[in-house]
Amino acid sequence: LPQARAGIISTVEVLKVMEAFVNEPNYTVWSDLSCNLGILGTLLSHTDFYEDIQVFVRDVFSPIGERLGWDPRPGEGHLDALLRGLVLGKLGKAGHKATLEEARRRFKEHVEGKHILSADLRSPVYVTVLKHGDSSTLDTMLKLHKQADMQEEKNRIERVLGAISQPELIQKVLTFALSEEVRPQDTVSVIGGVAGGSKQGRKAAWKFVRDNWEELYNRYQGGFLISRLIKV
Repeated sequence: LPQARAGIISTVEVLKVMEAFVNEPNYTVWSDLSCNLGILGTLLSHTDFYEDIQVFVRDVFSPIGERLGWDPRPGEGHLDALLRGLVLGKLGKAGHKATLEEARRRFKEHVEGKHILSADLRSPVYVTVLKHGDSSTLDTMLKLHKQADMQEEKNRIERVLGAISQPELIQKVLTFALSEEVRPQDTVSVIGGVAGGSKQGRKAAWKFVRDNWEELYNRYQGGFLISRLIKV
């Protein structure tokens, strides 16, 4: 993909190569594919081809998603669990119908305490329900954040809040980023999640950083977090 971005080879050729990996079982390969498709989706988000790339993602990732399923199998390794989370998250964000329905079902059971999600499934489920959710979904997620005993779970939720799509809810997430509910060192993760979540999110996050630059700069001074904030 770097060569395609530089105009050396056609993006179409890159997508054809990606299609050839449909039966690949290796986590590292799928992680690389996911990352590059994410970059491509960002580049195409301002064009008429954005929905086409979501269809492509659904087509490429659904066979491996069906093979992996939602539940671990006996003798599975750590990389299999990572791969499952990666694939289900990618399918869910892209609007794969069966994945979205199952994520919503499991999220509901998780919130109700009927069946708590395993750690490796939480991020993909959270991302999926938020991406296709509403104000009620966001309120539930913020409630889970408030109730979380472990900082790891709070951070997990903070990183995915930016998946929400509606402009007024994106603003709510950005306001939350600077609230006392979020540790100062974690504010950048929330803003970064919004910036990476959607075209609307990028614009909103950029405006939010400009509008709140004095507070953010005073908070981080010349440290690495201000550099990371500028990068995202």
